[in-house]
Amino acid sequence: MKFEDYKFYPQVQKGLEKLGWRRPTDIQYKSIPNILEGEDLLAIAQTGTGKTAAFAIPIVEILYDLKSNQRRNDGVKCIVLAPTHELAEQINEVFEKIAKFTVVKSMALIGGVNQDPQIEALKKGVDIVVATPGRMFDMIAQGHLRTNRIEILVLDEADHMLDLGFLGDIHDLIKKLPNRQQTLFFSATINKKIKKIAYSLIRNNAIRIQLSKKDPVAKNIEHSVLFVDMDHKRFFLERVINENPDSKILAFVRTKVRAERVAKAMLRADIKSLTIHGDKDQQERSKVLKDFREGNINLLIGTDVTARGIDIPDIEIVINYDLPEESENYVHRVGRTGRGDRKGNAYSFCAPSEKEKLKEIQSFLDKKITVLDFEKQDFEEIIASDRDRKYDIKALMDEIEEYENRKEKFKKKR
Repeated sequence: MKFEDYKFYPQVQKGLEKLGWRRPTDIQYKSIPNILEGEDLLAIAQTGTGKTAAFAIPIVEILYDLKSNQRRNDGVKCIVLAPTHELAEQINEVFEKIAKFTVVKSMALIGGVNQDPQIEALKKGVDIVVATPGRMFDMIAQGHLRTNRIEILVLDEADHMLDLGFLGDIHDLIKKLPNRQQTLFFSATINKKIKKIAYSLIRNNAIRIQLSKKDPVAKNIEHSVLFVDMDHKRFFLERVINENPDSKILAFVRTKVRAERVAKAMLRADIKSLTIHGDKDQQERSKVLKDFREGNINLLIGTDVTARGIDIPDIEIVINYDLPEESENYVHRVGRTGRGDRKGNAYSFCAPSEKEKLKEIQSFLDKKITVLDFEKQDFEEIIASDRDRKYDIKALMDEIEEYENRKEKFKKKR
């Protein structure tokens, strides 16, 4: 089936054509008709399968129909909640592109940026708000975001949104939505506990769609693991980068401080990188993602803030420099590569202390990850090359002091 076979408004079809979208993916094919029929939905599908468009396309169609037929159309009609600023902005971009030739308006409502332009946009009138919970509740409390006309509620990365950190917020929001007619949950992973919570928030006749239940990761991703001491991981990151000089690489680490330390280690090896984590303000994070997307620098080192739903084109390699604490986060991390029809590679560096985490990940994936081997001679050459480098200790200390000062400044700002 092709998108042209759907009975969308010509203006919506034109937006899809402009994007070059010809055929729906599996999750889109199964979700779109149900959403158009007004059904509540719990949809679970692998990362990189087009989940955002699976709800964005029918929502634009529904709201364009509402406005075209001059039924009551004042106020925000749809709220999409996302766990991170980056994901909210990305979802909003998808809405804007699909609705480009319609009168349907959307906006991203996120914290970490000046709220005045957001207030002005709400005053002018928007149909769809893609928000992070904190800024959304601020706007509701200040009276700038009215919820009495909202008919559709979407939770993207629903498993994360429904965990203990956000569940209270979701309950509070639902109480403020008297006209809510439809609730849509989308995620790549979901466990029994979260599934039970999700069903308590939607109607009894909700539709459940789950693709590739046994394999939560796309089949076009190759998984490999390298057993290596914690202190030696930086040498092998360097090696992967040097062996793939033209590849866009995303490396995940455990903590914010570790991200900066790994970046400094790469710089000593004459490898430039970008870092992204919670100590960077929104403007910095947006600039980092822009530079990475545009290929100005091909190595991005980050914490799990970048693991959820972010679609950065052409990432060929994802490296779990540190294994994730939660097995499910492995799925979200490696899902940054191998998106759509593209091939991808996921390498994991496993220290002796992380072997139990590796077992949990393999159990979650229900398959073994290929073990990479290396020759002792190769390893000795890598270590020797590091010993030969000349380190400017004063420069390194200055860099560390600068980072600590910036971190303290950011905390005071918050």
